[in-house]
Amino acid sequence: MMKADPEQAALAARPPRPVRGAGPEAEPALAADAERDAAVARLFDAQYTSMLRLATVLGADDPENTVAEAYYELYRKWRRLRTPEAAQAYLRSVVCNLTRMRIRHLQVARRHVDAPRGHAASAEASALLNDDQRELIAQLRRLPTRQREALVLRYWLSLREKEIADAMGISAGSVKTHISRGLAALTSAMEARR
Repeated sequence: MMKADPEQAALAARPPRPVRGAGPEAEPALAADAERDAAVARLFDAQYTSMLRLATVLGADDPENTVAEAYYELYRKWRRLRTPEAAQAYLRSVVCNLTRMRIRHLQVARRHVDAPRGHAASAEASALLNDDQRELIAQLRRLPTRQREALVLRYWLSLREKEIADAMGISAGSVKTHISRGLAALTSAMEARR
């Protein structure tokens, strides 16, 4: 028969240490986390395609990663939302901001590279658009970023001026200006084509 080590016997006799976050006080936090997980999953199911299209039309070079990062930001900052209903507007705003930041980054990077520029659309996207649509998208991409964002949010997502202003972080008056100037530029370009 083996002799028991006194240290091991003392350790075995101690009551187990409580695990952090495993008591009754942790239950509300776990419930809130489960609620957040479910809410973000529902929003993902309902809005992923819409957010992917938004990022694409705004000019994101990698819309899938942009949208994934937007959902990650939403997940991280869920508790800071005023209400769960504000999640969709927040997500839309994050997609716009991330796309804008990425475009700025690419513009700076392209200034330092002598490689030819150009936006290469996927073969599937090009095949689906007819000639006028391709030209409209090309002209939309040539617009200044703020005008492009305002037009996409207004006419593609059918948002009101206040919602556009919140998503872009500008005033409603600026939204009107960007939409007006963007429409004028698109109209002029498309009429010149005819």
